[in-house]
Amino acid sequence: MFEPKDVAEYYNTTQNHYEKWWDLRNSYSLHYGIWNKQTKTFRDAVVNTNRVLLELAGIKEADRVLDAGCGVGGAAIFVHTNTKARVTGITLSEKQVAFASNLVKEKGIDHQVDFQVMNYTQTSFSDQTFDVIWACESISSANDKMMFIKEAARLLKKGGKLILSDCFITDENQIDKNEWIRKWGETWAVENHISSQTFVDGLKKNDFEIKSNIDYTAEVTKSAKRMYVASLLGMIPSESYNFFHPKVSRFAKSHYKSGYYQYRALQENLWKYNVILAEKK
Repeated sequence: MFEPKDVAEYYNTTQNHYEKWWDLRNSYSLHYGIWNKQTKTFRDAVVNTNRVLLELAGIKEADRVLDAGCGVGGAAIFVHTNTKARVTGITLSEKQVAFASNLVKEKGIDHQVDFQVMNYTQTSFSDQTFDVIWACESISSANDKMMFIKEAARLLKKGGKLILSDCFITDENQIDKNEWIRKWGETWAVENHISSQTFVDGLKKNDFEIKSNIDYTAEVTKSAKRMYVASLLGMIPSESYNFFHPKVSRFAKSHYKSGYYQYRALQENLWKYNVILAEKK
């Protein structure tokens, strides 16, 4: 079972991969890109994902925002830049916090955007601290997604919003004869995926009202295919590197395979990409 320390290890040891394939030094993001007719580049698609979430959430300057699973800070910076809201990002990865903290310091916004190493299922924040909780492709890393939902309910003020995007399995009882989902999860330190319906049911049981649940699978398919092609291109150099460096970290060793597994699973309709907005009653 992948524990929080394993998730931290994954991100700490694969950040250099994201720096290369996600143009991390410019995009500041690790997530799938949402494509539309106006999208020209992958970097534009990645930014577009943030834009979709921001528009749905309707974040205002007066809002206090928690970015749960903040990565290297791209979404937090995007939210503040476009709304002037105060944003706190949390992640299990010390390396991500260091990257993000340096970034906001360079931009001169570290008094409005800060980052901490913290588990989003067990935070140290007081009850009803936040107006908005943002979670872009981070909740899938939680072993127990219901623990996150309960913590989000505790942290949000009445009328507060939870905005998230993530990969969800299509059906809890689906047949995955090639175990694409399990294999994919092993390369990303994801213990389990659940369906969006199971997640939504959990939200409802914890005093959330679902405002929208939108399927963006078609819009991220181009990103998924890009990852698939990258995995094929990276197979020979990755395996060669592994051969000459037998002590390479476990996640770095198999990371290139994630692009293959996620796309094969998508081809078999085993997962969907949903954007969910929920409001605390």
